Amino acid sequence: MTTNTIGKLYLIPTTMGDCDPMDVLPQTIQRAIDLIDYYIVENEKTARKSIKQVLPEKKQADLVLFTLNKHTETKEHRDFIKPLLEGKNMGLMSEAGCPGVADPGAVIVKMAHDKGIQVIPLVGPSSILLAMMASGMNGQSFTFHGYLPIEKDEKKASFKALERTSFEKNQSQIFIETPYRNNKLLEDLIQTLHPETHLCIATDITLPTEYIKTKKISAWKKETIDLHKRPTIFIIHKM
Repeated sequence: MTTNTIGKLYLIPTTMGDCDPMDVLPQTIQRAIDLIDYYIVENEKTARKSIKQVLPEKKQADLVLFTLNKHTETKEHRDFIKPLLEGKNMGLMSEAGCPGVADPGAVIVKMAHDKGIQVIPLVGPSSILLAMMASGMNGQSFTFHGYLPIEKDEKKASFKALERTSFEKNQSQIFIETPYRNNKLLEDLIQTLHPETHLCIATDITLPTEYIKTKKISAWKKETIDLHKRPTIFIIHKM
């Protein structure tokens, strides 16, 4: 998978937790990992573990990994793509799910386009799309907002703004929270949103403990669920 001129950037999805990778990843991922030795990853330790799980016979000593996370300086990005410019193909891996979506790898993808490098996205699990698929909400019009404000008043104001947008545009609103703050976010949602607004909670997607339910806020008030440290997607829609 190398050329004499310029390499290709493969976007390689990973599992979203502790499960058999072959349950959620197609064989194309295995074939790509077999042929690629250069990777840009969020965390070297977990990336090596993911590669080993997908292809145990892959020689770890052959791997060259560049770490891209919130601590990486912008000036380092140019060094990361040097192997591509030297004719070597590279893989971009997220910590969980699809790279480039709610993921720092997007900056590398942009650089690849700027340099005329071919970008090849491979099929894999996206928690955002899987949650949307299972929510029963409007799959024709939705917006992903990432993380909402942490400060209490700003957070509640954002809830009401998203609820209003959802009603005015008939648009589903998707967001996430740091897993250890999930329970507090759910509590605030239940206290703030209109009783008739629908809320989908999709947690541990693709894992044995997967839980996905859509109910009105009034119904969620009667149910107890522990989301602590469980990766969760929240979707609201006011009809």
